[in-house]
Amino acid sequence: MVLKVCSSLGGSVLPSQPALGYGHSPWISVWLKELEVPRLGHSDVHVKMLAAPINPADINMIQGTYAILAPLPAVAGNEGVGRVLEVGPGVTALRPGDWVIPADAGLGTWRTQAVFPEASLLQVPSDIPLLCAATLSVNPCTAYRMLADFESLAPGDSVIQNAANSGVGQAVIQIAKATGIRTINVVRDRPDLPKLVERLKALGADHVITEDMLRKPEMKEIFKSIPKPRLALNCVGGKSTTEMLRHLQPKGTMVTYGGMAKQPVTVPVSAFIFRDVRLRGFWMTQWKKDHAHDKESLSSMMDTLCQLVQRGQLGAPACTTVPLEDFKEALVASTQPFTSSKQVLLL
Repeated sequence: MVLKVCSSLGGSVLPSQPALGYGHSPWISVWLKELEVPRLGHSDVHVKMLAAPINPADINMIQGTYAILAPLPAVAGNEGVGRVLEVGPGVTALRPGDWVIPADAGLGTWRTQAVFPEASLLQVPSDIPLLCAATLSVNPCTAYRMLADFESLAPGDSVIQNAANSGVGQAVIQIAKATGIRTINVVRDRPDLPKLVERLKALGADHVITEDMLRKPEMKEIFKSIPKPRLALNCVGGKSTTEMLRHLQPKGTMVTYGGMAKQPVTVPVSAFIFRDVRLRGFWMTQWKKDHAHDKESLSSMMDTLCQLVQRGQLGAPACTTVPLEDFKEALVASTQPFTSSKQVLLL
């Protein structure tokens, strides 16, 4: 069974924003369909999918608003983990029983079985928790690259991030903790704030504050015990980002990797002139394209992340597991405000 995305009414319907060339309907439908598994080719791998999360990028792709769009109808899902059932005669690195994850976005993981080219898959250890494997290829990779690629951070340095309860935010907290980097974590105020603060601190967060606190004198107390951050990670935009930028060190870098508020990043001219801050962007899919011929960088990153998981230093984000048949409820839950639990389809 697969979850197919179609540009017609029916199935589970999500409102779509206009996207040039992505159908003529203002709605995009998601259907559960039975399809035959294709015949195994020379370099193909027959995979039984085990679990696949629903990420914001998946919703954006369904709505037709993401930077990469598959021709419709298409199988949804960019991330997940599966077990190899059978391999073609030309497959060299995989064998039945291995666990595999997508090497890149757009593979179509919301299905029970599939035949994929060997080159589109990465092997991961089969002894790591299922939910860690299913959520490994997007958020932890994004967190890892942003912590490694923009500033030379050393133990004792600090980073500040908004959307700290997101999948990326939780991975940033854990990877930073494992490498001795301090984190200042910004979240939106909410009714269950104390519970969220407790959960993020249990992951290793040094400080958890609300967006309102960014503008208050209490921030000075935080910087009595840790240095001001040289790196800021922005997934929100709007006022939250402007206020977070105020606490960045001179010559520091703010990396934007999302825009949950759907508002532009506004930066005072003085931040450029007098503090020489740097604004950068990051998209994991583009990083993989840029490093398509550098397999060592990708394998080294995945090895490091898997080792963190095996040592208990990197866990899956808070997840709610849902049978594939209940995908409609999972899609709706994924679009609700103040969502701190990632919906994962069990396949």
